Amino acid sequence: MTLKPHVAVNVKQLDQSIHFYTHLFGVDPVKVKPQYAKFDLQAPPLNFTLNEGGEVSGGINHLGIQVSSTEEVLQAKERLQESGLATFDEMNTNCCYARQDKIWVTSPDGHEWEVFTVLEDIEHKESSSCCT
Repeated sequence: MTLKPHVAVNVKQLDQSIHFYTHLFGVDPVKVKPQYAKFDLQAPPLNFTLNEGGEVSGGINHLGIQVSSTEEVLQAKERLQESGLATFDEMNTNCCYARQDKIWVTSPDGHEWEVFTVLEDIEHKESSSCCT
């Protein structure tokens, strides 16, 4: 059995969100219909859909893409900035029981995404405000 997680996100403006996620994931959606778009990611395997309308806010703290190295974090940063998206760096930071290098980018609907690599696990969370 092959498992592929599915995440469905409500968005305010589909066109803006398609632009954002195309650059975040580095691939075009495989399906675009009225008020709907689907990204079928292979690495990591993920069925990610955008649904225009509905409640945008909710219980999501943040979303993330884990990569293998700091070099890949910086490549993502460059790709996002080249497409006109603003990023925020958090390099060599202790968060969520790990020392990480990461960048943050925010979707048009306010969903915060991190692209990160774990440098090492640590025993303490270090900060009550990390990962928020």
